[in-house]
Amino acid sequence: MTDGTAARNRPDDRDEIARLLPAPADRDLTREQHLRHKELLMQHIDHDRAASTASTAAAGPARRTPRRRPVLIASATALALAGALTAGIAMTGTDGRTHGGTTTAATDTRPAAALLHRISAAAARHDTLTVRDDQFVYTREKIREADVTSGKAVVGPLKDDETWLAQEPGPLHRLGLSRVDGETLPLNAELGDTEGTPAGFGRPTYHWLGSLPTDPGRLLDYLYAKTPEVERRQRDQAVFEQIGSLLGGMMPPRTAAALYRAAAEIPGVRRTSEARDVIGRQGLGIVRDDTRYGVRTEWVFDPKDYSFLGARTFLIRDTSYGKAGTLLSGTAELAHAVVDKAGRRPADADGTRTA
Repeated sequence: MTDGTAARNRPDDRDEIARLLPAPADRDLTREQHLRHKELLMQHIDHDRAASTASTAAAGPARRTPRRRPVLIASATALALAGALTAGIAMTGTDGRTHGGTTTAATDTRPAAALLHRISAAAARHDTLTVRDDQFVYTREKIREADVTSGKAVVGPLKDDETWLAQEPGPLHRLGLSRVDGETLPLNAELGDTEGTPAGFGRPTYHWLGSLPTDPGRLLDYLYAKTPEVERRQRDQAVFEQIGSLLGGMMPPRTAAALYRAAAEIPGVRRTSEARDVIGRQGLGIVRDDTRYGVRTEWVFDPKDYSFLGARTFLIRDTSYGKAGTLLSGTAELAHAVVDKAGRRPADADGTRTA
């Protein structure tokens, strides 16, 4: 066991990580809040890593071993984090896309781009909905997550998750409702939003999504500019995850089409034919690896109509939290609709599914 691994596994470190995690049963956090919690945890681990490195350097030369980064998933709405790098990509310490200029790493993403362009074309064919500010977007999905507060990833049971997201532009203190296995709790404003949370990445309403650029290049520039900067975070991965956080909900067809084409331009994205959602439905996959943290995000699409089926996040190498292949979080999209009241299910909630 290396000094760094021992430092990560000390009881006081685990207590500190557990303290940083939100309570598993607390459903007040939005998807963006879960991302922020995760980034705080990553910074905490990076701090420990830097301290361990400094201590080792002071003690004298030592044999180096590969560092393995655990990923901490806070709850069922935590974002999927990574996928697979294209075969043959030159590994560098910087991202493949440099803002305002050029691509610095040659990445063959043609198979992924071709698939994403087909998905984009299919999404563009859907009808634009009329969604009022006083309505709610309803989503039903199956979720599964790992609890890592013990220091090991313990995969929990499959759960039913329903959400009703308010469509008012805001700012709002009550963002909607969440119902997990029959237990209903409010979705509260983001941490720090004392005046309420407006529509945006943390609360993507149908109309806000419709305000995003629909030119893929402009949209990608917008995402790179607006996705929060986090120290030591790979920029391409952060933007890929930002797009993934918007999938699985209802959005204007032109926005969906632009998001898929924008994702096709992110270095390191590739296609896989062996993708499955959390309930085992097999489909076409778009994946990207977060090599820093050793996890993969997998987006799964229906091979017939290219609709979004769900996403998974799992380890791609052994860590102190689990073996390669261990599931960290997963979703399967089952139903989407627009309803007039939070808590009210649409009549066809068991069978409605949109792209």
